[in-house]
Amino acid sequence: MSITVWSARNHDLIVGLKMRLYFITSLYTMLPQIHWNNSDMSLWDSTHQGLNAALQQDWAYGASLQKIGVEVCRARVEINGEVVALAQFIIRKWGDWGGIALCSRGPLWLQPLPSETQAKVYQALKKSLPLRGLRFMTMTPEVAKGQSHGLSRWRRVMSGLSTVMLDLTPSLENLRAQLDRRWRHRLVTGESSDMKIHQVGTKHGQFRWLLDLDLQQQKEKNLQGLPSSFYEHYTQFRKTASESILTLRADLGKDRIAAMMFLIHGRAATYQVGWTSDQGRDSHAHNLILWKGIEELQARGVQMLDLGGVNTARSAGIARFKLSTGGQLLTLSGTYF
Repeated sequence: MSITVWSARNHDLIVGLKMRLYFITSLYTMLPQIHWNNSDMSLWDSTHQGLNAALQQDWAYGASLQKIGVEVCRARVEINGEVVALAQFIIRKWGDWGGIALCSRGPLWLQPLPSETQAKVYQALKKSLPLRGLRFMTMTPEVAKGQSHGLSRWRRVMSGLSTVMLDLTPSLENLRAQLDRRWRHRLVTGESSDMKIHQVGTKHGQFRWLLDLDLQQQKEKNLQGLPSSFYEHYTQFRKTASESILTLRADLGKDRIAAMMFLIHGRAATYQVGWTSDQGRDSHAHNLILWKGIEELQARGVQMLDLGGVNTARSAGIARFKLSTGGQLLTLSGTYF
C-alpha cells in the first residue's frame, strides 16, 4: 500500500472519529444538566420575582423549612451551559430505605421550552435525584389544566388544586369596580361601621395568637398547616420583615374579631392564615380586612395575590368570597409521579 493511499484512509478515519466525537459532544450538551444544591440565591430570587411565582418555590420558604428540620433540595437545570429552570423540592425520607421529593408549583422556567424539552428536564431531574435507596419524585407544575407540561408520560396521581389569583396591577379604583356587587356592599358596610383595622407587628410574639387560633381551627376541621415556628424563620429571612409578611386585625370596641395574614414573596403574596369570630363573620370583617390588605400590598409593590385554595364542594362560602373579588380561578393540571 502506498503512503498516499494510507494517508488518505487515515485522514478519513480521523475525520470520521472527529465527527462522531462532535456528535456525541453536541448530543451531551443538548441534554439537560442538573446541578443540585449549589444554586445562587440572587439568581433564584430574581427569577422567582420576575415570574410572580408561587410561595412554594420561594428560596425563603425552603430556607425556613430547613430551619425547622425539613430537608430541602434545589436544582439548577442547564442546557448548552444556559440556565433554563430552577426547582425546589421538599424531601420526605423513610429512614435508610429511601425517600420522595415533592416539587410543588414548579419548576421556575427561565424561558419557554417545548413540551418535548420539558419532558427531558423532568426525566433528568428524576434520574439525578440525590437521595439514597428507593427514590421517588412527584411534580405539581404551575400549569393550568389543559395546557401542555411535558409530563404526559408520567402518571397523574392527584387532580389539580384550584386557587384564585388576583392581579394587583390595576388601579385601586378599577380593582374596586371589579368586586362583585354584594361583596362591595359588604365592604361599604364595614367601612361605615365602628370596626378598626390595625397592622399587627412583625415579631413572632405579636402574631402568635393568630397562629394559635388557626391551629385550633385546623384541629376542628382535621386539616394540617405549617407549624408556628416556620413563620418566625420566614419573617426573619429578609432584611426587613415588611418584605415577608403583612398581618391585619379587625377590632370592634375592645374585642378583636377577625384577622388575616399574607406572606410576601418577591412581587407576589399569598393569603396564608385567616380567622374570624362569630361577631367578625356577622360584621363581614374579612371583606374590609382583605380590601385594606390589597391597598397595603399594592403600596409595597406586590403585583399578584394568591388568595389560596378553593373547594366549592367542601367550603362553598370561602370559595364564593374569594371569587367575588374579581380574581381569576386557576386550576392546576395535577400532581404527577
